[in-house]
Amino acid sequence: MRLARVAHPEHGVAFVTVDGDFDGYDAQGRPIPAVGTSAREILAHPFGTPEYSGRVFDLAQCRLLAPILPPKIVAFGRTYAEHAAELGNHVPDEPLCFLKPSTSVVGPGAAIALPAQSREVSFEGELAVVIGRPCRDVAAEDVSSVILGYTIANDVTARDLQKTDGQWARAKGFDTFCPLGPWIETDLDPAGLNIRTEVDGEVKQDGTTSDMVFTIGELIEWISSAMTLLPGDVVLTGTPEGVGLLSEGNIVSIEIEGIGTLVNPVSARR
Repeated sequence: MRLARVAHPEHGVAFVTVDGDFDGYDAQGRPIPAVGTSAREILAHPFGTPEYSGRVFDLAQCRLLAPILPPKIVAFGRTYAEHAAELGNHVPDEPLCFLKPSTSVVGPGAAIALPAQSREVSFEGELAVVIGRPCRDVAAEDVSSVILGYTIANDVTARDLQKTDGQWARAKGFDTFCPLGPWIETDLDPAGLNIRTEVDGEVKQDGTTSDMVFTIGELIEWISSAMTLLPGDVVLTGTPEGVGLLSEGNIVSIEIEGIGTLVNPVSARR
């Protein structure tokens, strides 16, 4: 099931389930629904078994938003050995964690805004886990019971500030530095998924989740032993090798097998 969040011109913002396909993307990177692609409005929230309002939208009349507004974003670094190596870092003995603010989230087609403070803003295509219920001290073998589904993330990073600040909060936390979307896929095995990132049509990353140093179960077990995870929290699971810099005017596209494609243009921050 695809869970999405949309803006409808008459009915406002709503959670929906998406039924149908897409015919590509417009100039801003927004998905173009195929004829007949529909969205069933969900009452209240997407957690648990969906309850529907009875309204069905033509998705062509809607704008896809970030599929969730997370209470917090827990992100992990250096979970792919070759990515750690390309930046001159070692693979950690245990997960390396940082937080991104919820204000960094944008949806499909929204611009990644390059801040004046940085000259080295890079993309990082990642598989993102969306938590489905409150949980703490989750055993690795039990993580499927707390997961709502999976989506695509771009862990945008001001690489120069990451180096000079001594910690990662500002470098990872600028507004627009966490594109999410296009929806949450609830029926997905996260093992062995291809992650492919293109910038202006040129392939930059082409990896697989099977290369992760830590499993998703291990990551969630590790972080849930320290903090309670809430419904809607997003866990970023790290990026494969091939990260690179973004420039104004670029279009960055991240495709993950079994989910879809997240496309965002790049602009200067106004």
